[in-house]
Amino acid sequence: MNKFFALFLFPILLIGQNFERSLCNENWKFKQVDKTNWLNATVPGTVHTDLLVNQVIADPFLETNEKEVQWIEKKDWEYKTSFTLSKSEFHFKNIDLQFDGLDTYASVFLNDQLILEANNMFRIWKIPVRKYLLEGENTLKVVFKSAVMEEQNIAKKQSVQLPTDERVYSRKAPYQYGWDWGPRLVTAGIWKDVKLHFWNQVILVNCNYKQVQLDSKKADLEFSVAVFSEKKQVITVKVNDSIKKVELQKGLQTIPIKYKINNPELWWCNGLGEPNLYAFKISLFADLEEIESQEMNIGLRTIELIQEQDAIGRSFYFKLNGKSVFMKGANYIPEDSFLPRVTDSVSQKRIEDAVAANMNMLRVWGGGVYASDTFYNACDKNGILVWQDFMFACAMYPGGKDFLENIKQEVIDNVTRIRNHPSLAIWCGNNEIDEAWHNWGWQKQLKYSKADSTQIWKDYQKVFHELIPNTLDSLYPEKKAIYWPSSPSIGWGRKESLLQGDAHYWGVWWGKEPFEMYERKVGRFMSEYGFQGMPNMTTFNYFTKGKSLEFDSESIKSHQKHPTGYETIKEYMQRDYIIPKTFDDYGYVSQLLQAKGVKTAIEAHRRAKPNCMGTLYWQLNDCWPVTSWSSVDYFGNWKALHYQVKQSFENLLLSVEETKEKYQVYLVNDNWQDVSGNLIVKALDFKGNILYEKSIPTVSNANASQIVYSFAKKDIPKKYRKKSVVQLLFVTKQKKINTIFYWVKPKDLQLQKPTIKITKVDALTYEITSDVVAKDVYLSSDENAHFSNNYFDVLPNEVYTITVNQLVKAISVKSLFDTLN
Repeated sequence: MNKFFALFLFPILLIGQNFERSLCNENWKFKQVDKTNWLNATVPGTVHTDLLVNQVIADPFLETNEKEVQWIEKKDWEYKTSFTLSKSEFHFKNIDLQFDGLDTYASVFLNDQLILEANNMFRIWKIPVRKYLLEGENTLKVVFKSAVMEEQNIAKKQSVQLPTDERVYSRKAPYQYGWDWGPRLVTAGIWKDVKLHFWNQVILVNCNYKQVQLDSKKADLEFSVAVFSEKKQVITVKVNDSIKKVELQKGLQTIPIKYKINNPELWWCNGLGEPNLYAFKISLFADLEEIESQEMNIGLRTIELIQEQDAIGRSFYFKLNGKSVFMKGANYIPEDSFLPRVTDSVSQKRIEDAVAANMNMLRVWGGGVYASDTFYNACDKNGILVWQDFMFACAMYPGGKDFLENIKQEVIDNVTRIRNHPSLAIWCGNNEIDEAWHNWGWQKQLKYSKADSTQIWKDYQKVFHELIPNTLDSLYPEKKAIYWPSSPSIGWGRKESLLQGDAHYWGVWWGKEPFEMYERKVGRFMSEYGFQGMPNMTTFNYFTKGKSLEFDSESIKSHQKHPTGYETIKEYMQRDYIIPKTFDDYGYVSQLLQAKGVKTAIEAHRRAKPNCMGTLYWQLNDCWPVTSWSSVDYFGNWKALHYQVKQSFENLLLSVEETKEKYQVYLVNDNWQDVSGNLIVKALDFKGNILYEKSIPTVSNANASQIVYSFAKKDIPKKYRKKSVVQLLFVTKQKKINTIFYWVKPKDLQLQKPTIKITKVDALTYEITSDVVAKDVYLSSDENAHFSNNYFDVLPNEVYTITVNQLVKAISVKSLFDTLN
């Protein structure tokens, strides 16, 4: 290149387009700090997964290997790479190094210069590094201190021990330290992207927007484009076809851009309309050249949390676009103990599972991590509203100045990243901390003085009643974010918990109360409750490596993290079922038990509409293969619960409530229109003979729950109760709603041996029939295929059509009768 051309090119580069370069694909190495041997590493990644790939450790998810890798958390680790800067890259005036996630205590060295001391897994770290870089080869090193050892050192310096353990001193995913469904795998590493950002005179920092006006005729939007400029200069800001020329001052500034949409289509949640999205591109131009741009999808909608005094106490429900919506969904936890292993397709599949089960809300639980962009994008596209916890759970936290500042920056980073998603409904300060402080007896257990308790509670209020809501308000200019300090607002042992706020009800499971208590303990918004079920046998065979399945196996025991989990399942199973003799049958019945319990809760909540306006069970998914409360196991297999949820979350629901003197049939309608049809009540013996049948013209009222039929108990002959079934149908012009009801518990049914026939209709479609009632028919295949319906009852003289997601050689079938012998 001649000297004239080089001089001509340099000014163009100073104005030219900003760009990013990922450093993830460079040749990364890692080692234990006090060792000398370097091993190949993957970024994003974790120490555990890198050690696994290098065959230093066995897979922590298999057998009892989790116990053998606990040494990793106590060691310090070092990662390094080198990268080459081209001449054109080096000529940029500004170069920023950005880590989207460092886990957790990390010292970053660029060309042997310390440029960052990180201390928060949830923050984005961006450092200007132009002055440290060289044209040609550069070295980057990240040293991770043991989070566990750091926490222990901090704890030793405290005059008062905080509940629950040392993890509270780190801003790190709590679930990594072990939960009653997850392993203790305290990770370290570069767990998200690392990149260089090249720019010259101006940079697009972020973009926010607000709805100034929204009605059926138009949507007036105002975008706030945050820009940092190196000097006073004129640029053009473009939001789709809306263009504004502005004179920038040196420093950070926000540019307002107005945008109008005529005849807007609203964003609706799943089951109530289309999740309409509008695509926007926000760009900065110098002359005619685009400097930098950002893309975002916007959903036009309003969301409100309605809390008003009423005859019961105080309401707690959401209005979407001015209409009250009953929220149906689950709690969502991290999808893996090793987060970088979670692919976009896995996150998208979990949302697809939620949609398929007729959910409209997921709660991102506060003991995990803020979810990925892929997760929120999938929620946007599929109409799944998000209850978003901040990452604090089941513990008290420090209130020192540095710790509070760290939290504030964490809030800024994550709210800025998430706030524009139409799926985002509510921010919640924490999981179960208010309840824990007032109900779990920490003060007595830890022998706090009055002064100690006062200070700890004061620190709690600083974080969850001052810092977080104040920071939220600053990030939502001219509109107030919905903020709820703690979930639940009142503990499940107190009467008030059912009269106001949201409720976590754990009398069933933790309190060993019968499933029937779900029908009595119904709050205004049930944001947590649940029951465990074992995963599919394919999952057990995976982590036991195909060894014999026995409850006294150390491998089986290590994949049940609740201290009395299997004992609790067995105690409940004895109440409702005959205990099977084989492990395989036991796992199958445990899933039926889980489905039965959660069905009881969900349908009680929905029948109580509008007094109760939300039901989010614990939990949707798993972070490893385990016996837990999930409805979808680690490998994506649907348990019986998920199939049951699909039915119990239908917009039109037929549900039966048993009272002292009668059985009451409810029709619950979540649609905003009345639905007319015929209610058909049919009693059958197990051979299919009709004992009673009645058809009643019925109107299901819009957005309501109503009793449409009842049976007096005195009218049901005892001789029929153990050997008959009631089929309830609501038949409309559009569809047929079906539910089946038994008078007695499954263990008391006089079931007969069914002959179940499976007839192939086409490559992926089958028809199922039976000569007698076949209860809880379970279909499986060697290919571990997914069936459109499963764990369902087959009545004689009826044909049930199911589809399968892939070709299978054969389908195996079992029913509850098969577990009785």
